[in-house]
Amino acid sequence: MLELTASEASRSFSAVLDEAERGETIVVTRNGKRVALIVPAPRANGTEVCAVFHRWAGKLDVDDRFEETVAKVRETASAELDGDPWRD
Repeated sequence: MLELTASEASRSFSAVLDEAERGETIVVTRNGKRVALIVPAPRANGTEVCAVFHRWAGKLDVDDRFEETVAKVRETASAELDGDPWRD
């Protein structure tokens, strides 16, 4: 994982993107604090995703408790869990 200041990332943004394209994660800091992550974009192939859906179509059954389980998870989840782990 690379760590760059905002100024360094700005001056060499093209090189930063090249690193991300090669799979590197870049942490950008400002005044010594982490402010951003530049990560490689997922390389999903829509055709392949559709093929998976077609292969599994009709093969998975959702049991009667599925809706109840989803509701319980939603009740348990809170905004606090979705907080920013880097925020001071």
